[in-house]
Order: sequence, then C-alpha cells, then structure tokens
Amino acid sequence: MSLAEISLAILVLLVTPGPTNTLLFIAGSERGAGRALRLIPAELAGYLAAVVPLMFVGAALIAWVPFARQGIMLVASLWVAVLAVRLFRLPGTGGAQAAITARAVFVTTLLNPKAFIFGLVLLPGPTAQINLMIFVGLVILVAAGWATAGAAVMRSTGTAIPVLRRVAAVWLAVVSASLLLRGLVT
Repeated sequence: MSLAEISLAILVLLVTPGPTNTLLFIAGSERGAGRALRLIPAELAGYLAAVVPLMFVGAALIAWVPFARQGIMLVASLWVAVLAVRLFRLPGTGGAQAAITARAVFVTTLLNPKAFIFGLVLLPGPTAQINLMIFVGLVILVAAGWATAGAAVMRSTGTAIPVLRRVAAVWLAVVSASLLLRGLVT
C-alpha cells in the first residue's frame, strides 16, 4: 500500500466510533475541549504500548499462542463492560470532573481491538517507521476531534451531561457485547 492509502486506512479506522473515542467525546462534553485534550497523551501511550510490540512480535505470538487473540478480546469486552456500567452509574452532578480519567483512557486504548489491526496489518512493513509517525499524528488529530466534538455538542444543544453519559454507556455496552461475541466465535 502507498503512504496515502495507509494514511487513509489509519484515519478511517481511528475515526470509527469505539470505546476510546466515546470516552474522549464524553470528556469533551463534561469539561470542555481544552481540558479533555489533556487525555490525548494517555490515548497515545495506550496505543503505542499495544501497537509497537504487535508490529514486531504480534504475528509470531498469535501463531505460538493460538488463543491469545480470543483472550485479549474477552478481556477487552470485560473492560468495556465495566466502563459502561461506571459511566451509566455516575451521579448527575458533582462527579463530572473525575468521570473520564487518563487511566481509563489508557487502559481502554491499550485493550482496543483496533490496535490489532494497526499493529498486525497497517503499520508493519518496509515503511514501518514512517507508518508509525503517520499513526501518531493521526491519533492526536482524531482524538482532538472527538474531544472537540463532545464540547461542541454540549455547547450547541445544551444536552445534559447525564443524558450523554447514559447514551455513551449504552453504546459501550453494545461495543462490549460485540467484542464478547468476536472473542467467543473466532
């Protein structure tokens, strides 16, 4: 694939709604874009902690431990389910500042199934270093977009934060169920 094709594939996958994007969107709606942007290093660290090892030893590890992929999918499913429950149960007021933490963003991103696609398919190859630099730039850009979108929705609609949290919690429950099914079926 050319660098343009790889860049587009990375961008499309990063923009796709998932657990990390949901957390950044909610953080933006709760605390505004400026403060939500502080979570980007946690997302980047989570992705790099997952993707870089996968780029170099992922294929060999999955071949050596046949159930590694399913195990990781099941752990990711459980984590996203825990996030959904936590987000759904948050109080309507007073808890907004601590609702989305850097730790939650890091762990969610570390367990994000998108990391498999990045680390095993899109980033390895003869241009791996360039691909990784493109990936880092696009992670920052897309994360900023999700955080800013959350802040913009809150400003423009005035939707109550508890409503957004509950909608996000339901979405995370759907993602968790999807991961669970993929972990059990594959």
